[in-house]
Amino acid sequence: MFNYRIIKRAQRPKQLLDFSASLCYPSRVCSRRWMSARPEERQVVGITPPRKKVTIQHLQALRTSRTPITMLTAYDFPTGRACEAHGVDITLVGDSLAQVCLGYDSTTRLTLDEMLHHIRAVARGSHVPLLIADMPFGTYHASPEDAVRNAVRMVREGGADAVKLEGGLELVDTVRRLTSVGIPVMAHVGLLPQRHVALSGYRTQGRDAESALGVLRSALALEEAGAFAVLLEAIPHVLATYITQRLRHAPTIGIGAGPGTDGQVLVWDDLMGTWHGHQAKFVRRFADVKSEVEKGIRAYSEAVRERSFPASTESYEMPKAQWERFQQLVEGDAAKDA
Repeated sequence: MFNYRIIKRAQRPKQLLDFSASLCYPSRVCSRRWMSARPEERQVVGITPPRKKVTIQHLQALRTSRTPITMLTAYDFPTGRACEAHGVDITLVGDSLAQVCLGYDSTTRLTLDEMLHHIRAVARGSHVPLLIADMPFGTYHASPEDAVRNAVRMVREGGADAVKLEGGLELVDTVRRLTSVGIPVMAHVGLLPQRHVALSGYRTQGRDAESALGVLRSALALEEAGAFAVLLEAIPHVLATYITQRLRHAPTIGIGAGPGTDGQVLVWDDLMGTWHGHQAKFVRRFADVKSEVEKGIRAYSEAVRERSFPASTESYEMPKAQWERFQQLVEGDAAKDA
């Protein structure tokens, strides 16, 4: 057997020193309980360690440390993968896909089967962020049992980690029932897009004292019923900040609710600048993908029409001998047919 002791210490790499030490001093090894010992985690220089799965407990820890939570909608594998790759905390399969992806005039047109199709696509790309999906209009209103039945499909068939429901005090029993069977719920108060007709449009909520009190009561009651987080949409920032301070443990996610919430959410198409419909006051476009798409398509069309695409470097070659052989075979076939 090779004697590691004869190698000068200065000539030994660190790994060899570690190994030789264990040979020279076996008591260091034998004294450890290898069956229960976990290997020491080492961070390789220049390589970012993989993110751990975002959990509800992690979100609550972010709230406690006052670290803002990032949430972004996604509707397919590419957008889900983008949320995964670029550090988003929560991926939301929003029912806004009814308008931005499917061309409906309202989120109320979206069916459960359509939502399931998109949840599955997003789930294939988004693994680390907590994956939440909107329950479509009509899937949780009839009864708590109906809500459980449909939510179970979204978790089991779709792959969602949690569901989001729009509504206030009338949903307390539903939230309590869902959480009792282990389905996490994010509540959604303030502006409720699924009820835009009843609300006479997409109007800011809680601007007077009485309606502001109603939003507060709903948020507190839904947290008490078991909601792990509350989304606040289109309400005055002072009210959103106050609700955030009043909730005991549930993080608040704002959209059009000012900077005082525990986190923020935006619709993918609003953020990327691809939506060409109405732009709400709270929307900030962080990219101009629409212009890039237009530029790319126009350049492609022009290149095709002027026959500059594809170029010879973008085309496949055939050996000259094989081409000549092909021509001979064609001539042979032509002679047979004559």
